[in-house]
Amino acid sequence: MRKFCISVSPAYSRFLTLSLWSLAFGLIPVFLFSGCGYSTRSTLPSSIKTIHVEPFKNSIDFTTGLQRDVYLPLLEIKARNAVIDRFLFDGSLKIAEAPVADLILKGELVNYQRSALRYTDNDDVQEYRVQVAVSFELVDAKTGETSWQEPGFAGEADYFVSGPQASSEDSAVDKAILDLARRIVERTVEDW
Repeated sequence: MRKFCISVSPAYSRFLTLSLWSLAFGLIPVFLFSGCGYSTRSTLPSSIKTIHVEPFKNSIDFTTGLQRDVYLPLLEIKARNAVIDRFLFDGSLKIAEAPVADLILKGELVNYQRSALRYTDNDDVQEYRVQVAVSFELVDAKTGETSWQEPGFAGEADYFVSGPQASSEDSAVDKAILDLARRIVERTVEDW
């Protein structure tokens, strides 16, 4: 029977010992704190499984002096469809017709705003921010009680007018609607 012996220098031995201790102490916080923080599960009560998103109403007044007097066609339909798509993507609640839904989400577009963010040296606008604000109400379909209400919930997006990152106001509005939908779904699913 032959015995094999591996000789290791003292410096390498200390390195291995320190590496093992570092690994051990590095994993301890992972195991201690793995139960804290974020969860991938919904905080909705188990009895709530479906939601109905009513058609949105567009109450944005484009005729006041503070607005740009530009009507954005089908904005209310785009916003509702984005919210429905986001609920489908999230998967915490299924979309249902009103008579069988557990929750009903009502929305009304109340404001559209475009404001300048950045200027060039010639005082020309280089970047804008658009905001789409909606008034929302979430209703328990069985009791008729309002679960929550937000009078000015907004989604926003920025866009450059010129340069390599230039895009159109329409694409920024679409991004703002997606941001709004994400915020609405998070508010609905996580605030229980």
